[in-house]
Amino acid sequence: MPKLLLSGSALHVVLVASLAAGPAWAADPAPPDQLAPADPVTAGPRQVLAEPLPIEEIRRYVSVYRTVQQAYVEEVDEADLMQSAIRGLLTDLDPHSAYLEREAAEAMTEQATGTYDGIGVELQQQPDRSLLVIAPIDDTPAARAGLRSGDVITEIDGEPIRADNVDGAVQTLRGPPGTAVELTVLRDGEPGPITLSVVRERIQVASVRSRLLEPGFGYLRISTFQADTSRQVVRVLDELAEASGGTLSGLVLDLRSNPGGLLNSAVEIADTFIDEGVIVSTRGRLPFSNTEFSASPGDRLDGAPIIALIDSGTASASEVLAGALRDHGRARLMGNRSFGKGSVQTLLPLDNGDSLKLTTARYYTPNGTSIQARGLRPDLPVVSRNGAGRRNLRESDLPQHLGRDPAEVEEGLDEEDEDRVIEAALDALKQLSAGGTLPQADARARRRAQQRG
Repeated sequence: MPKLLLSGSALHVVLVASLAAGPAWAADPAPPDQLAPADPVTAGPRQVLAEPLPIEEIRRYVSVYRTVQQAYVEEVDEADLMQSAIRGLLTDLDPHSAYLEREAAEAMTEQATGTYDGIGVELQQQPDRSLLVIAPIDDTPAARAGLRSGDVITEIDGEPIRADNVDGAVQTLRGPPGTAVELTVLRDGEPGPITLSVVRERIQVASVRSRLLEPGFGYLRISTFQADTSRQVVRVLDELAEASGGTLSGLVLDLRSNPGGLLNSAVEIADTFIDEGVIVSTRGRLPFSNTEFSASPGDRLDGAPIIALIDSGTASASEVLAGALRDHGRARLMGNRSFGKGSVQTLLPLDNGDSLKLTTARYYTPNGTSIQARGLRPDLPVVSRNGAGRRNLRESDLPQHLGRDPAEVEEGLDEEDEDRVIEAALDALKQLSAGGTLPQADARARRRAQQRG
């Protein structure tokens, strides 16, 4: 059976640009404790093809292929021409479907571990072959060098990124630790290109950070979902509880600028806080695309309230977690609208070692809501760290995205830095812990009740 992939909003630089999506992973439709990240895919494209081929269209393609091969001004390598044709077949589908050469497919497994050599940035390939920065990863060379969400990389080490060298250009972002790479970047508000020098490192992404905000109230930051993230979450929750005398009265769960990661990791973390019911489901045209993941009994916080922080960089698996917690009444969402990456990719291997990464399904929150190109709207709106004057990138901004949704501007508090956001979350937690209510969340609940009635 082909195995489902839930891709992040963008790609880590260890992957070739043709992924046009984030770290990827395999997940069987099985209980979370049986999911093994980066399992090999066991089915090829022949097992999902059922309809007869359009012979006339195939003939037209062959005619064009032969004409280009014979009449183009310069001789064209047959293999290169065929590769271009295959990439073109996938280009207009959606931003996350792509042809992966063998090295790119193998790098997906490496990415799931959170350890690689590079600069640490999430990228999205654009139709013009430039590379759009979704977000630098926490505490990596890209973040320290000043690379920002929304930047457009046009040159790497002085070489323009062209249609025929995108894969090679992205591969140059990898390299031995300690070596530098120079990026030419276009940035909103800047009169011209700017140059950033970034020193490569052995990137070891720490997916979980935590601290005690006050006795009884913890802070948990998840920057990405890796193979061991759920185990780390359980460990730090126990540590926070022990530091608070045995129990927590509330938790701030920070999912801002979390581009996603392993789906099974997000499911396991949701199960940590949810007693029963569906966590996430996927729906597509083929049988293997229809799956459902459910919670097992037990809530690590024993019902203590959670405020989950989200922003436009909260995407994919992190949206799965946030949506599940809210639909089950386990968390209020604070921040601004999330990215809206609600599609599932399946990795289909080819006989030459390459693979197709094909969008095969949408995922749905427990209430049956698809967030594709819409995102999750917060219960407590707060302008993101990027500032009120800046328009943030979301799935609905990507060419050929699934399910178009008009871009909207969030209204809310103009927070100056993340510390104030965390302070606001802590205040909300205290109010909930004391038995109070949050007006914004109550209004949302009333609207939903009216719609159902």
